[in-house]
Amino acid sequence: MRGPRRKLIVVSNRGPVSYDRDESGEPVTRRGGGGLVTALRPLVSLHEVTWIASAMTEEDRRVAAERAGVFEETGRHGESYRLRLVAHDPADFDRFYNVFANPILWFLQHRLWDLARTPSHGPALHEAWASYRAVNEAFAEAVVEELDGDPETAVWFHDYHLYLAPRAVRAARPDAVLSHFVHIPWPDVDSWSVLPRPMREAIHQGLLANDVVGFHTRRWRDAFLGSAAEVVGAVVRAGDGVVEHDGRRTLVTAHPISVDIGEFDELASTPAVLANDRELAADRPEGLILRVDRTDPSKNIVRGFRAFELFLERHPERRGSVSMLALLDPSRQDIPEYGVYLEEIERTVADVNERFGSSSWQPIRLEIRDDFPRSVAAYKQYDVLLVNAVFDGLNLVAKEAPLLNERDGVLVLSENTGVFEELGQWSLPVNPFDLVGQADAIHAALELGATERRARAEAIRAYLREHDVEGWLAAQLRDLDRVSSPAAG
Repeated sequence: MRGPRRKLIVVSNRGPVSYDRDESGEPVTRRGGGGLVTALRPLVSLHEVTWIASAMTEEDRRVAAERAGVFEETGRHGESYRLRLVAHDPADFDRFYNVFANPILWFLQHRLWDLARTPSHGPALHEAWASYRAVNEAFAEAVVEELDGDPETAVWFHDYHLYLAPRAVRAARPDAVLSHFVHIPWPDVDSWSVLPRPMREAIHQGLLANDVVGFHTRRWRDAFLGSAAEVVGAVVRAGDGVVEHDGRRTLVTAHPISVDIGEFDELASTPAVLANDRELAADRPEGLILRVDRTDPSKNIVRGFRAFELFLERHPERRGSVSMLALLDPSRQDIPEYGVYLEEIERTVADVNERFGSSSWQPIRLEIRDDFPRSVAAYKQYDVLLVNAVFDGLNLVAKEAPLLNERDGVLVLSENTGVFEELGQWSLPVNPFDLVGQADAIHAALELGATERRARAEAIRAYLREHDVEGWLAAQLRDLDRVSSPAAG
């Protein structure tokens, strides 16, 4: 799968590392968080990479200032790459991230708005839009400076934080080779009407300034083709995924991201994971239902708990022998909607445990902290993995966990996840809004015979080992090779 090494500029809001200080005042490097960073990390060992990202913390900004913004970093296996941290005005960055990107774009693209009540756009939206533009322009300036040093380097933008940057780069460097991968769902055109017309037009124009735009699934790709035609009047050739707009052609593709098989094989036997593995095994119920998520409304955690409550109500014989372990990473707690949702999660667990629990058994074990080794250990242990997201661009947990599971665990999977396009045939599918259907799927998963469980689990593992993250990365580079940089007419 590995082709020749090539030069790439990777652009994402969150970088591959973040910085802290030790007791002596020296900078300490920490692994960057998030699924995007995890998936892209192998890139630095395969290619000559310059990674441009936001200086997100005070320590990031201090390190960027000390090292003039651009410096050499070291990857997981000692490989070298260049890191460029962009320090934004703190007020602009707060509005960019906590008001516009999250929750406006995130809620819009995951269809989370309660439209009878929210959103109600006032001056704050327009101030946040101005900050979103400012941060995107700062990224574009950094990209242009890098291109000045090597104009032939391809640029690869990532996700919803940077929709406007490609057009700014295109205006400054018309011959640049630009690609953009969108990691979250792309909704239908009606969903975009939540935004004022100039904003939704600018977002589509920004993406169509790229030579390639990528999505995880055909479902999200087709939705983008439809909205590009409706919002900015682009000419769409749906058969070959080419969009013509503003004198340019953009290739729109679908390639589902995957996991780094080698990294997860290594993680499974690290001391931290093995210690958690022993602890979980010692306290394991007869039947273990697992969910691993961020505390994000799109993950549908509360409905999952209520579905488990319904399962216990309908199957009293399972009380005391089946438990749910919920390992949740607290997410975006600076945003009010996320704080409210976390409170609802905690209330729901308390309700279910009070209703069905006893002195010797609690139906739901809730752990809220960022503890990746514990999640990896739990991946090995589950009998049922519940992934019931409202919508998800892909959902890497649904790939990571079956890869490491040692009990032929059954995947219960929302039909609105991007990964459903790949793994749905080996899962028990659920509608994320249907509590009865989810309760029935949990019961069916626990009752499934050993032969059927093994066949489904082995099929998923075989698929994942054949379609790994290196294959996804190679597909992106093949798309770049299919297009020419000017791409006019």
